[in-house]
Amino acid sequence: MAIVMTPAEQLPRIFQANLSRFFDRVIWPGMDALTAHPTLATGEAQSLEQFLDRAAAQVDNYTANEAAKSFVLTMAAIFERQLSIWARAKRPDDAPMLRGFKEQLLACAEIAEVDLGSDNVGPDLLEMFVAANVVRHGEGPACEKLRAIAPALWSNEAGDYLDLLPGPTLPSEHLRLRPADLIRYVRAGTRFWGQCDPLPGAVTEPPH
Repeated sequence: MAIVMTPAEQLPRIFQANLSRFFDRVIWPGMDALTAHPTLATGEAQSLEQFLDRAAAQVDNYTANEAAKSFVLTMAAIFERQLSIWARAKRPDDAPMLRGFKEQLLACAEIAEVDLGSDNVGPDLLEMFVAANVVRHGEGPACEKLRAIAPALWSNEAGDYLDLLPGPTLPSEHLRLRPADLIRYVRAGTRFWGQCDPLPGAVTEPPH
């Protein structure tokens, strides 16, 4: 007997595939193509060549950091739109409109009986969204919240990034997002949709 699949039932698998493909085809190749240096040399340069090499390394790391921030912003936007679409598809027409990322995430998890604490899926998704807000807005409540829930994204001892301006460092400008963080975020997103998928053969442990 043929299995009849409603559009809403197919959405989690579509969302999982779209998020995974965007990461595999755009984010990871983009990050892999960038050069990053574990430490940046400081102090007086001994030659013009050494000065130019140091400047190039600083630009390399700045570019890699900006790319990671841009990809987090894009990935969070994709996942938030997916949540909004699925929430509209699953909730009754007369249900109150859900507002905000966290409210939509909790509602969708409840509908699909997803344990957000499993594999740190919920905390990683929330961290991704707050990090995207910090990238978008800089200083403010989101920055303060992210520093509280993800202190590892900041390091005053990091030797791989130099501020563009002298003087005190703005916390939002010293946010460090690395390839490992991007992997955590896409893993959380694809695992979430895998757990929401009601169809046979659901991928609950994606390869990222």
